[in-house]
Amino acid sequence: MEIKKGSKVRSKAGRDKGIDFMVIAVEGDYVLLADGNMRKVDNLKKKKLKHIQPSEGFSQFIADKLETVGKVTNAEVRKALAEISS
Repeated sequence: MEIKKGSKVRSKAGRDKGIDFMVIAVEGDYVLLADGNMRKVDNLKKKKLKHIQPSEGFSQFIADKLETVGKVTNAEVRKALAEISS
């Protein structure tokens, strides 16, 4: 499964193991993640691709907003994760 902006992923390693995140950016072998609660969009978590597990979830709204505006809010990330999880 391809990991891109707007994808929902789960952390496989580190203190945040088991937490769901939204991919905000992809930089080579790394991704920048936010969940809107513990990790805000102002302080993104940088993780290696091997330390995350892709899931079926994808938010087209988040992907489109990142492409057009270049920024999302914490509330939008939380809402997108909640919609995908339910």
